[in-house]
Order: sequence, then C-alpha cells, then structure tokens
Amino acid sequence: MEFDLFYELAVPSFAGRSERQVYEETLDEIALADHLGFHTVWLTEHHFMPEYGHGSAPDLFLAAAAQRTRRIRLGQAIVPLPYHHPLQVAERAATLDILSGGRLELGFGRGFSPKEYAAFGIRTEDSRSLVAESLEVLLLAFGESEPISYHGRHFSFTGIAVRPRCLQRPYPPLWMAAVSPDSFDLAARLGVGVLAGPFKPWFMIKEDIRRYRAAYTRYHGAESAQSKARVGMTLGIFCLEDHAAARACAKTNITWFYRELLRLTTPILTDLQGGYEYYKKFGSLTPLLKGTINLPILERLGLVVAGDPDHCRKKLARYRDAGVDHLLCAVGAGASDTALTQQSLRVLSNHVLPAFRPCAS
Repeated sequence: MEFDLFYELAVPSFAGRSERQVYEETLDEIALADHLGFHTVWLTEHHFMPEYGHGSAPDLFLAAAAQRTRRIRLGQAIVPLPYHHPLQVAERAATLDILSGGRLELGFGRGFSPKEYAAFGIRTEDSRSLVAESLEVLLLAFGESEPISYHGRHFSFTGIAVRPRCLQRPYPPLWMAAVSPDSFDLAARLGVGVLAGPFKPWFMIKEDIRRYRAAYTRYHGAESAQSKARVGMTLGIFCLEDHAAARACAKTNITWFYRELLRLTTPILTDLQGGYEYYKKFGSLTPLLKGTINLPILERLGLVVAGDPDHCRKKLARYRDAGVDHLLCAVGAGASDTALTQQSLRVLSNHVLPAFRPCAS
C-alpha cells in the first residue's frame, strides 16, 4: 500500500493562517514528503468554499510543487469535468505532465456542490452525460491520431490538433471519483483507478472495493485486474510518537475538517439534486451527525486514524488487507500547524510506511 498526501488547501479561521501562508507551508510540506518517500500528493478542486477549500486552481499549485520536487507524483483529485471544456482539460493536463517530468496522475469526476453547478450555469441533471462526453473527448485528445473531430450533445468540433502533448504515453494514469456502487462498476469497465472517500463510511467502501475488483476481473480478466486495478481512499490521519498529543490534534483539527465536509454536503444530502439520487442514502445520517461529530465516531466509521506509530500501524492494516492500494492521507486535514504536520510526516515515514512496503527479496 502506497502512502499519498491529500490537500484541500484549507484556511480555517481558528488556525490563524493566511491563504499565502497556507500555500507556502503546503509547498514546504510537499517538498519534505518528496524527500521522505511519499508516493503522490493529491489536490482537490473546489470553488466558493471559504475556509474549507481554497484550491480552485490545483494544476497551477501542482505546477509550483513540480519545481520543488523530483520523485513524488502529482495528482488532481479530481478535475470536475462538468465545469471545464475537455479540450482545455487535455491541454492543461499535458502542460502539467511536461512541467513535472511525467509525474501527473489525473483524476476526474462530477463534483458535488450545487453552488458550483449554479454559479457555472450547469444543470446537475447533465452531470453524467457531461462526464461521459468529456472523457471521450479527453481520450481522443490524448490519442495518437490527429486532427480530431467530435460531435455530441454537449461538445462539437472538427479538425483540432491539441497541443501540448502529454509526456506520459499514451496518457497519464486516470482515476475516477466514485461514491455510488454503479460508479465503481463504471470505473472498472473503463479500466481506470477509483478514488473513494472522504465521507463514505469504511464498511461501505470495503464492499465497494470488492465490487470494483470483481467487475475489473469480469471486464478485463484476472491478470489485468491484478496488475492494473487501483483503489485510492482518503483518510484523516495524525501520527506522533506521543499518542495523547496526536489524538489531541486530531480531536480539534481533523474533527473540524469532517464537520465542514458534512456542512458542505448537506444540501445534496437533504435537497436531492438531479443525477445525485444515490446520495439520498446518506441523508438519514445528517441529523444524527450534524451536532455530534467527534473523534470516536469518526474512528468507528473508519474515517480517521490518530495516535502513536504502533496504534496507526495496527489500524491502517485493515485498509491494506481490504485492497486499498493508495492511502490518501489528510495529515492534520489542513488545520494543523505546519511544524506539527511536518513532524507527523516524519513519524509516518520513519515508523509506519516501512511496515507497508514489500519485503526486500
């Protein structure tokens, strides 16, 4: 199991950090993670979410990170395809792939915010068809044949030559955000990795992973599923040698992250949006959790691991054993002081990551 990093570029008011400070300190943390052996850093794309997510242009941020790192891969988790023209997504992805020396991991999905859809003038009812057409255009743009033409419901063009070209051929690894069981099945059929979380309980994701791997085998064969099926899962984590100190940080900072996440997803959970019917299943949890989210509840749901290295190793083993290939670690969830976050990164690298690496032959 690979250990990745996950950032929303949060700027919580109680933490007392400016946007500029968050950006600069996050770049420092990524540079450290590159040195410590973390595999990928993933950035989300969100709009109009003060405090929770200030990463509205993640490819620009990752381009900056590319110039300060050498090995760590750079992931977009995810590009919400309904908000962008797919030809521009292809151009910007190729630019980032070149600037990073071929280290881009490209995640895609629908997004989830009714406010974003309304501001960009897009109907949520069109989200699935927009993603489907956008993906078709992306694969054309990444392909070897040109010029390309496409005529669909949402996009139509003739005789386009897309530049620049991705350094990775035929294109960077693709990942799909997945919440509903049907999405896991679709990702398997497309032959792309899945990105799960961060708000879906572990007992549900565990079943989704089983479904995804079974579907991948059905569509592509057991050998392909063994080598190419990939599962990433987001997890709030804080690990320090002092068990009590780690839990105290998580109690404040990671709990804040999940409370904000629930607040932002409540509109789609309670006011059913077209195309997001599956989310209705989570609506019944909203009244239960709204005022009572705390560290023990988050741990019982499998959303957080916090403590000393021994505690973390034991808790993290269940994700590996269930088939998680990439653990997207929200270390401190963007609300912790960078000195503590960097300390946690070092503790994870020294005392946790080695336990999950293949034994040397």
